[in-house]
Amino acid sequence: MKIIDAYILKFFMKTFFFSLFLFAVITVAVDASEKAEDFIRSGLTFSEIAGKYYLGFLPHMISLLFPVFVLIAVVFFTSRLASRSEVVAILSTGVSLRRFLVPYWIGGIFLALLLGVANHFLVPPANKIRTDFEERYVDMGAIKNPNVRYLSNLHFRIDSFTYAGLRSFDTVAKSGQGFFMDRVQENKVVYNLRSDIITWDTAKKQWRLENAIERKINGIKEEVKQLGQYYIKLGYQPADLAYDDHLKDKVRTPALNRLIKQESIRGSESVNELKFERYRRDAYAISVIVMTLIAAILASRKVRGGSGLHLALAFIIGVTFIVFDKFSMVFSTKGNFPPIIAAWLPCVLFAGLAYWLYRRSPK
Repeated sequence: MKIIDAYILKFFMKTFFFSLFLFAVITVAVDASEKAEDFIRSGLTFSEIAGKYYLGFLPHMISLLFPVFVLIAVVFFTSRLASRSEVVAILSTGVSLRRFLVPYWIGGIFLALLLGVANHFLVPPANKIRTDFEERYVDMGAIKNPNVRYLSNLHFRIDSFTYAGLRSFDTVAKSGQGFFMDRVQENKVVYNLRSDIITWDTAKKQWRLENAIERKINGIKEEVKQLGQYYIKLGYQPADLAYDDHLKDKVRTPALNRLIKQESIRGSESVNELKFERYRRDAYAISVIVMTLIAAILASRKVRGGSGLHLALAFIIGVTFIVFDKFSMVFSTKGNFPPIIAAWLPCVLFAGLAYWLYRRSPK
């Protein structure tokens, strides 16, 4: 049986990595045709585009569709084994379906570990390369300055009892207008600080307030003080105010954990989005094992439609998995769905499907 295990495992790996290579070639060709005008306008050479964009684009796309690749690859080669009656021959010798699935478990776990390491440590730097290129040459255009960004109506939390906000902020000038800071105790405002203009002092590493007014409130008593020019530490720097929508995709997991802790203290609205990304990196890796088992059980039976029917079912299952994953992300980031449940829900549901298929298969 060890020879058969090695045979199946070898077939598994060869089919998967070959299909991965074909997908990479097709993806680059399609993406290059769509962005041809942007590439020409950028004035970059082929080697610069490959190094500054596709070096980051390919890992992103591969990690995004990795479970689906595994599903289709396993269905393809297992269906071929079944069509040649090799699966029937193996099972007819007394080998149980559980034992037959052992090499699939081994291959699935290996690829899951590979994707897990990539999601945590390799894909984030690649995403930084990709998003930086897109912001500079694709989304913003080559002649635009990607650093110019004006923000309005900012609200953030300093600590558990202190909240602050800005009416507007210029990330280039590092200056804002309409600053306020409130400290709350027992659901009552006990301190208020306001300023017409707030500017980041790069020398002192502090915020400078202009025309600042301080109010201390104690019951019905209120003490008002004109501070004029006033320096204050908020625990924020200008870069922290200009939130990067792609930040969660560009940082490795240790940095992402620190970012989640930091944004939780600040009371940021993006915490659920960050938590979902953190849990998704683990759940997506485990889903590789689930997809491997679904594909192996589904394609091990010889049917009249042959490989075509199996591949069609695999495509439907793969697309459904991706749709479930996207819906879960929306429910978590836009609704009140717990991020850990949202991230793991598609994996759990499809694990249930794998178990159901296993129970219905001849043993």
